[in-house]
Amino acid sequence: MTYKVGLTGGVACGKSTVTDLFQQLGATIIDADLIARGLLEKGTESYQQVVTCFGEDVLLQTGDIDRAWLRAQIFSDHKAKQTLEEIIHPRVRQQMIAAVKDCDAPYCILSVPLLIEAQMQDMVDRIVVVDADEKTQLRRLMARDRISEAAAIRMLQSQCQRAQRLAVADDIIDNSQTLDLLRPQVEQLHQQYLELAKNTN
Repeated sequence: MTYKVGLTGGVACGKSTVTDLFQQLGATIIDADLIARGLLEKGTESYQQVVTCFGEDVLLQTGDIDRAWLRAQIFSDHKAKQTLEEIIHPRVRQQMIAAVKDCDAPYCILSVPLLIEAQMQDMVDRIVVVDADEKTQLRRLMARDRISEAAAIRMLQSQCQRAQRLAVADDIIDNSQTLDLLRPQVEQLHQQYLELAKNTN
């Protein structure tokens, strides 16, 4: 049985950078965001439900989901966020469980930005939180998405508080500094997870 590590963190904390480092070390990554993206491809059941719930405004001229429009809706309207999550989260969970069953690596990383909010902690054996202070998050988010400070603050506030994530963490990766300081933390945890996987099995 594959040992399951849930990886989470606030927006713009650098989760993708961390998962890339784990992947380079040989870890299998199961990414909730990639699964969710696939679920919204044109013609899928989730796609049809999103169009039904949000109307034609959610579509680009090509007929694809306008992800930027949808993201703006869910960060400004709690009801819209809840609606989308009710469509997507159960299917993401199902696909992640199936992916874990197919995994033959000693351990896998389940990268789930909303691990706490979606109450998916029961899916994993251990939780690692990628952490950065809120000023760093804000700066990175404004630069990454080219948005105003007010919009960035709204995005941060739509997620659970930093303290909530840290309270459930078994391990914390500090990603407020440079890649050179990040890499050794990931390498150390990789060895730790291999050991935990071996002892568990």
